[in-house]
Amino acid sequence: MVRDGFIKGDYAYEYPLLIKHLLKTPLSLFPDREIVYRDLSRYTYRDFEKRVHKTANALKELGVKPGTVVGVMDWDSTRYLELYFAVPMMGAILHTVNIRLAPKQILYTINHAEDDILLVNRDFLPIVDAIGGHFETVKKRVFLTDDPNADLPDGFEAEYEQVVGKADATFDFPDFDENTIATLFYTSGTTGNPKGVFFSHRQLVLHTLGVLTFLTAYETNGKISSDDVYMPLTPMFHVHAWGIPYVSTVLGVKQVYPGRYEPAMILSLIRNEGVTFSHCVPTILQMVLTHPEAEKVDLSKWKVVIGGAALPKSLCRMGVNRGIDVYAGYGMSETCPVLTLARLKPSMLQYPMEKQIPIRCRTGLPIIFADVELMDPEGKLLPHDGKSVGEVVVRSPWLTAGYFKEEEKSKELWMGKWLHTGDVAYFDEEGYLQITDRIKDVIKSGGEWVSSLLLEDILTGFEGVSEAMAIGVPDEKWGEKPLGVVVLKASYKGRDEEEVKREIKEHVMKFVEDGTLLKWAVPEIEIVDSLPKTSTGKLDKKVVREQYRAKYATNE
Repeated sequence: MVRDGFIKGDYAYEYPLLIKHLLKTPLSLFPDREIVYRDLSRYTYRDFEKRVHKTANALKELGVKPGTVVGVMDWDSTRYLELYFAVPMMGAILHTVNIRLAPKQILYTINHAEDDILLVNRDFLPIVDAIGGHFETVKKRVFLTDDPNADLPDGFEAEYEQVVGKADATFDFPDFDENTIATLFYTSGTTGNPKGVFFSHRQLVLHTLGVLTFLTAYETNGKISSDDVYMPLTPMFHVHAWGIPYVSTVLGVKQVYPGRYEPAMILSLIRNEGVTFSHCVPTILQMVLTHPEAEKVDLSKWKVVIGGAALPKSLCRMGVNRGIDVYAGYGMSETCPVLTLARLKPSMLQYPMEKQIPIRCRTGLPIIFADVELMDPEGKLLPHDGKSVGEVVVRSPWLTAGYFKEEEKSKELWMGKWLHTGDVAYFDEEGYLQITDRIKDVIKSGGEWVSSLLLEDILTGFEGVSEAMAIGVPDEKWGEKPLGVVVLKASYKGRDEEEVKREIKEHVMKFVEDGTLLKWAVPEIEIVDSLPKTSTGKLDKKVVREQYRAKYATNE
């Protein structure tokens, strides 16, 4: 008898946490549930399983084997979902190519990842034509198209549907080490080349279970179940569409893939397919809600998680006024990504909506298996007391082990055995994390920190502002001063700009009067037609900061 430990016998089966195991339950419970692609195609989970097997056999015929890197350039589609499963289940690595990077950066990621096979949507042929002559490792290209009559482009080995359609529907997906790399993708980055992050089967399975538990097990707002209808509005090339396609597949929900994000198509799918759950960055929700067709669509059953950037209270209010159950989530490329979700505590469901909105816009409560802490510059962990502000550092079983082939940057990311997010935050009295800024974005004026996120929330609260960005610009006296760069709503465009700036400042001064903001933090205002965005739809502060810092430095 063993009293002080456990002896593992060779006779026991060691169950590896592999992506293939995520498919079993939905196939037994909901084999006839649908998976839909735009208004073009639909099939059942039973069909999906066959397609995954056929895709694996087709890829094997093209030379894919364990360890092969398979790059994909596509919009959100059922093809992409098939590849989410088939490629890693073969023991190969799925590289979800960030198609919104500049062509030279896309080339860098394909070469750095050492893609062997590249699957390309016809919309991205001009990019591949421009950079393909500089590919270092790509041996074969596969064509992706919605048009069954399209000709195969020069230089392509095959068309996806043709090779999948004729492939055998049975593939023996092997067991292997659960720590095998399953996926690889590249962050957009603000300086230098994009950085690659990678995740193992074990990490993806545990992330799926962690998010699944937090979204399904607790009786409060935003709860999802097997009766929901899911449509991603975060690109599938970006952090596995936040991992929710895996979560949705485990649940066996009806899934709807919208292809390229077009507001009219999105609204049509919500109406016609009964979509009830999505996730996106703020700009996508803003785009959908302000589309002329939005007023004709019932959105009262739609649950939407906002991530990638802070959820402005004005946008949250716009959403809940349409009946949308909207709330924030937080994570980053390096964290797989979900760390927190701003779901209400059950007792808060009784709050009037105006009291709920600030809670829904918080960064959120840590989900299961996500250890989220605050750290000061000396490496000391700080209390969750509503006052202590520090950098968000995290530990979790699904965080990337580092940057792909970037050892020094990996060490910096994991300094002190904590993953450093670069975000500044505090925990409020209810235990919700509240990010106040990025370390690189905080405005330092006269030795004091001004939160750019707070300023942006205040500016977007003005009735005439549709988008806002707060940055620091050079100031001779204070070193830096705040600047608000805003885009006006259509109803305000054409008005005298100086008058509009005065009205915006009067709006901001209300927050000085109630003690939310100190007077010296009131920003100067610049009005622009549009604000630049990163490849994932976030506002690109780097571009605007460089533009206006140069302008204000010249004015000194």
